[in-house]
Amino acid sequence: MLTVTSIEKGIVIDHIKAGLGIKLFHYLKLDKAKFPVALIQNCESKELGCKDIIKIQNLIELDFEKLGLIDPDLTINIIEESKPMRKLKLELPQRVEDVIVCKNPRCVTAQEKQIPHVFTLVDSKQAVYKCEYCEEIQNRLEV
Repeated sequence: MLTVTSIEKGIVIDHIKAGLGIKLFHYLKLDKAKFPVALIQNCESKELGCKDIIKIQNLIELDFEKLGLIDPDLTINIIEESKPMRKLKLELPQRVEDVIVCKNPRCVTAQEKQIPHVFTLVDSKQAVYKCEYCEEIQNRLEV
């Protein structure tokens, strides 16, 4: 049996869909961290069946918008003195800027590099976003 101890002060990212933990791990650049981190994959979960967990023995800045786009069902626990002090539940952001890149070669963002890529959520059930400039539709899973 695998045992991962609790952390005294830091962040636990929980309820990550199985297989997405490694994507989050690299997105957060935790492979370059100078403090203890743990990526636990394929844990049993009553809710999900199987999940990933990331434990970070440090308080770092997190971009909740981007994390919510990668996996809107994950939870973030802020740990202090080995106890959860705050629990944050994420959801799909309504609007994202410079997270999704428009794939339309005729979009103004393809021609004018300084213009930010702005997308708005048009279907939360299917996680579909629309470019505000050219109305190109893109699924969250394509990010």
